[in-house]
Amino acid sequence: MSLPHAILTALLEKPSSGLELTRRFDKSIGFFWPATHQQIYRELGRLEASGQIRALQPEAPVRGQKKEYEVLPEGRAELARWTAEGAAPRAVREPLLLRLRAAAVVGTDGLAAELERHLVLHREQLADYREIERRDFPAERTDAGARLQHAVLRAGIGLETFWVQWLAETLEDLPPSPSQAPTSSADPANGS
Repeated sequence: MSLPHAILTALLEKPSSGLELTRRFDKSIGFFWPATHQQIYRELGRLEASGQIRALQPEAPVRGQKKEYEVLPEGRAELARWTAEGAAPRAVREPLLLRLRAAAVVGTDGLAAELERHLVLHREQLADYREIERRDFPAERTDAGARLQHAVLRAGIGLETFWVQWLAETLEDLPPSPSQAPTSSADPANGS
Protein backbone atom coordinates (compact mmCIF):
# COMPACT_ATOMS: atom_id res chain seq x y z
CA MET A 1 0.00 0.00 0.00
CA SER A 2 1.23 3.47 -0.65
CA LEU A 3 0.40 6.78 0.94
CA PRO A 4 -1.31 8.22 -2.17
CA HIS A 5 -3.69 5.25 -2.23
CA ALA A 6 -4.38 5.55 1.49
CA ILE A 7 -5.21 9.25 1.01
CA LEU A 8 -7.44 8.55 -2.00
CA THR A 9 -9.28 5.93 0.06
CA ALA A 10 -9.77 8.32 2.98
CA LEU A 11 -10.96 11.16 0.71
CA LEU A 12 -13.43 8.91 -1.07
CA GLU A 13 -14.84 7.97 2.31
CA LYS A 14 -15.15 11.66 3.23
CA PRO A 15 -13.74 14.85 1.63
CA SER A 16 -11.36 16.35 4.19
CA SER A 17 -8.69 18.93 4.84
CA GLY A 18 -5.10 17.90 5.47
CA LEU A 19 -5.55 18.37 9.21
CA GLU A 20 -8.72 16.27 9.21
CA LEU A 21 -6.90 13.56 7.23
CA THR A 22 -4.10 13.53 9.78
CA ARG A 23 -6.61 13.09 12.60
CA ARG A 24 -8.43 10.35 10.71
CA PHE A 25 -5.14 8.56 9.95
CA ASP A 26 -4.36 8.60 13.67
CA LYS A 27 -7.67 6.85 14.39
CA SER A 28 -7.93 4.32 11.55
CA ILE A 29 -5.72 3.99 8.47
CA GLY A 30 -2.67 5.05 10.45
CA PHE A 31 -2.83 1.84 12.44
CA PHE A 32 -1.84 0.03 9.24
CA TRP A 33 -0.23 2.79 7.16
CA PRO A 34 1.14 5.54 9.40
CA ALA A 35 1.97 8.96 7.96
CA THR A 36 3.07 12.26 9.42
CA HIS A 37 1.22 15.53 8.95
CA GLN A 38 4.01 16.69 6.60
CA GLN A 39 3.84 13.53 4.49
CA ILE A 40 0.08 13.88 4.10
CA TYR A 41 0.30 17.54 3.02
CA ARG A 42 3.13 16.79 0.59
CA GLU A 43 1.13 13.95 -0.96
CA LEU A 44 -2.03 16.08 -1.18
CA GLY A 45 -0.03 18.56 -3.27
CA ARG A 46 1.21 15.79 -5.58
CA LEU A 47 -2.26 14.29 -5.99
CA GLU A 48 -3.72 17.72 -6.77
CA ALA A 49 -0.95 18.47 -9.28
CA SER A 50 -1.59 15.12 -11.02
CA GLY A 51 -5.32 15.85 -11.34
CA GLN A 52 -6.46 13.03 -9.04
CA ILE A 53 -7.93 15.32 -6.37
CA ARG A 54 -9.00 18.94 -6.12
CA ALA A 55 -9.57 21.46 -3.41
CA LEU A 56 -13.24 22.21 -2.89
CA GLN A 57 -14.23 25.85 -3.20
CA PRO A 58 -15.70 27.24 0.01
CA GLU A 59 -19.20 28.72 -0.23
CA ALA A 60 -17.96 32.01 1.21
CA PRO A 61 -14.30 33.03 1.67
CA VAL A 62 -13.24 32.78 5.28
CA ARG A 63 -9.84 33.90 6.52
CA GLY A 64 -7.71 30.95 7.63
CA GLN A 65 -10.13 28.35 6.25
CA LYS A 66 -8.57 24.97 5.59
CA LYS A 67 -8.62 23.55 2.06
CA GLU A 68 -10.90 20.55 1.82
CA TYR A 69 -10.12 17.99 -0.89
CA GLU A 70 -12.23 15.59 -2.93
CA VAL A 71 -11.25 12.79 -5.31
CA LEU A 72 -11.68 13.35 -9.05
CA PRO A 73 -12.57 10.57 -11.55
CA GLU A 74 -8.89 10.09 -12.41
CA GLY A 75 -8.10 9.50 -8.73
CA ARG A 76 -10.95 7.01 -8.35
CA ALA A 77 -9.74 5.18 -11.48
CA GLU A 78 -6.18 5.04 -10.09
CA LEU A 79 -7.43 3.65 -6.78
CA ALA A 80 -9.56 1.03 -8.58
CA ARG A 81 -6.57 0.05 -10.77
CA TRP A 82 -4.29 -0.25 -7.76
CA THR A 83 -6.90 -2.22 -5.75
CA ALA A 84 -7.16 -4.82 -8.53
CA GLU A 85 -3.39 -5.02 -9.05
CA GLY A 86 -1.61 -8.14 -7.84
CA ALA A 87 1.23 -7.87 -5.37
CA ALA A 88 3.52 -10.36 -3.68
CA PRO A 89 3.49 -10.55 0.13
CA ARG A 90 6.12 -8.30 1.66
CA ALA A 91 8.93 -9.61 3.80
CA VAL A 92 8.66 -8.81 7.49
CA ARG A 93 11.14 -6.16 8.64
CA GLU A 94 10.75 -6.14 12.39
CA PRO A 95 13.74 -4.78 14.34
CA LEU A 96 12.72 -6.70 17.46
CA LEU A 97 13.18 -10.01 15.64
CA LEU A 98 16.63 -8.93 14.50
CA ARG A 99 17.50 -7.94 18.08
CA LEU A 100 16.48 -11.39 19.26
CA ARG A 101 18.67 -13.00 16.61
CA ALA A 102 21.58 -10.76 17.64
CA ALA A 103 21.02 -11.61 21.31
CA ALA A 104 21.61 -15.26 20.44
CA VAL A 105 25.14 -14.20 19.54
CA VAL A 106 25.99 -11.37 21.95
CA GLY A 107 23.86 -12.21 24.98
CA THR A 108 20.50 -11.21 26.37
CA ASP A 109 21.42 -8.26 28.63
CA GLY A 110 18.54 -5.77 28.51
CA LEU A 111 16.45 -7.92 26.20
CA ALA A 112 13.84 -8.96 28.79
CA ALA A 113 13.00 -5.33 29.55
CA GLU A 114 12.60 -4.57 25.84
CA LEU A 115 10.37 -7.61 25.31
CA GLU A 116 8.26 -6.61 28.32
CA ARG A 117 7.94 -3.07 26.95
CA HIS A 118 6.76 -4.42 23.60
CA LEU A 119 4.33 -6.75 25.36
CA VAL A 120 2.72 -3.79 27.16
CA LEU A 121 2.47 -1.82 23.90
CA HIS A 122 0.91 -4.73 22.00
CA ARG A 123 -1.58 -5.41 24.79
CA GLU A 124 -2.62 -1.74 24.70
CA GLN A 125 -2.99 -1.80 20.90
CA LEU A 126 -5.03 -5.00 21.09
CA ALA A 127 -7.33 -3.40 23.67
CA ASP A 128 -7.71 -0.34 21.40
CA TYR A 129 -8.60 -2.52 18.41
CA ARG A 130 -11.13 -4.52 20.41
CA GLU A 131 -12.74 -1.29 21.60
CA ILE A 132 -12.97 -0.02 18.00
CA GLU A 133 -14.53 -3.34 16.99
CA ARG A 134 -17.07 -3.16 19.81
CA ARG A 135 -17.94 0.46 19.04
CA ASP A 136 -17.88 0.52 15.23
CA PHE A 137 -18.81 -3.00 14.11
CA PRO A 138 -21.93 -4.25 15.87
CA ALA A 139 -23.39 -7.52 14.62
CA GLU A 140 -26.26 -5.73 12.86
CA ARG A 141 -23.86 -3.78 10.64
CA THR A 142 -23.77 -5.95 7.52
CA ASP A 143 -23.13 -3.65 4.53
CA ALA A 144 -20.28 -4.74 2.23
CA GLY A 145 -18.08 -1.72 2.97
CA ALA A 146 -18.35 -2.26 6.71
CA ARG A 147 -17.52 -5.96 6.31
CA LEU A 148 -14.32 -5.08 4.42
CA GLN A 149 -13.34 -2.44 6.99
CA HIS A 150 -14.01 -4.97 9.73
CA ALA A 151 -11.81 -7.51 7.92
CA VAL A 152 -8.92 -5.02 8.08
CA LEU A 153 -9.54 -4.49 11.78
CA ARG A 154 -9.74 -8.25 12.38
CA ALA A 155 -6.32 -8.56 10.70
CA GLY A 156 -4.98 -6.02 13.19
CA ILE A 157 -6.58 -7.90 16.08
CA GLY A 158 -5.05 -11.14 14.83
CA LEU A 159 -1.60 -9.60 14.51
CA GLU A 160 -1.73 -8.04 17.95
CA THR A 161 -3.00 -11.31 19.44
CA PHE A 162 -0.06 -13.09 17.80
CA TRP A 163 2.45 -10.54 19.19
CA VAL A 164 1.02 -10.71 22.70
CA GLN A 165 1.17 -14.51 22.73
CA TRP A 166 4.59 -14.69 21.07
CA LEU A 167 6.13 -12.07 23.38
CA ALA A 168 4.76 -13.80 26.50
CA GLU A 169 6.11 -17.18 25.34
CA THR A 170 9.47 -15.68 24.35
CA LEU A 171 9.82 -14.00 27.75
CA GLU A 172 9.15 -17.35 29.43
CA ASP A 173 11.77 -19.07 27.26
CA LEU A 174 14.36 -16.30 27.48
CA PRO A 175 17.57 -17.57 29.02
CA PRO A 176 18.85 -15.37 31.85
CA SER A 177 21.45 -12.82 30.90
CA PRO A 178 24.91 -13.31 32.45
CA SER A 179 24.20 -10.49 34.92
CA GLN A 180 20.98 -12.28 35.98
CA ALA A 181 22.42 -15.82 36.14
CA PRO A 182 22.59 -17.29 39.64
CA THR A 183 26.10 -17.38 41.02
CA SER A 184 27.46 -20.38 42.83
CA SER A 185 30.65 -20.82 44.79
CA ALA A 186 30.70 -24.49 43.87
CA ASP A 187 33.05 -25.48 41.09
CA PRO A 188 31.21 -27.87 38.73
CA ALA A 189 34.54 -29.31 37.54
CA ASN A 190 35.41 -30.46 41.06
CA GLY A 191 31.93 -31.83 41.76
CA SER A 192 31.66 -29.69 44.91
